[in-house]
Amino acid sequence: MGQPAEKQRRANYADLEAVPPNKVAELVGGVLHVMPRPAPRHANASSGLIGEVRGPFQGGRGGPGGWWILNEPELHFPDPAAPGEVDVLVPDVAGWRRERMPELPETAYFSLSPDWVCEVLSPSTEKVDRNDKMPIYAREGVQTAWLVDPIERTLEVYSLVPHRGWAAVGTHRGAARVRVAPFQAIELDLSVLWAT
Repeated sequence: MGQPAEKQRRANYADLEAVPPNKVAELVGGVLHVMPRPAPRHANASSGLIGEVRGPFQGGRGGPGGWWILNEPELHFPDPAAPGEVDVLVPDVAGWRRERMPELPETAYFSLSPDWVCEVLSPSTEKVDRNDKMPIYAREGVQTAWLVDPIERTLEVYSLVPHRGWAAVGTHRGAARVRVAPFQAIELDLSVLWAT
């Protein structure tokens, strides 16, 4: 008769801190995910998106202002499966309405959930982004999530439905010009997200 399998040890924040600085690390349900820095298409999509929304929504230039729009913020949420432990997520881009977060925190991380997150998908991260992180964003009350795929050239928009999770709002493709929540005050030119 075989021996019972050893129970895998839950990763913790000390494990995350030990990851080399040239990697991106996240802690999801006690599992440490370590990824390489984003590839050029991924970085281009993320940078293009920030360029499109930060001016109008953080700076108020050509838009309503009232937001903090940040690149790769570290989010800390209590892990309900392990009291005292945290899930540590790093979305590609996230935004907070200033009415909820008037000032940036002094900590190196955010414990207040964003109002909006965007994950830029890549073959090595898509499964974690969709299957592991999206449910946590819903659990923590993020109102809107975008999934950007720079290879397929798509923007998927999701809205949180209380007590039910994510509802797909729509998928936009290619060089479409769209107005989508929560940034419908401006027209977003998707072509700026794709490498040409």
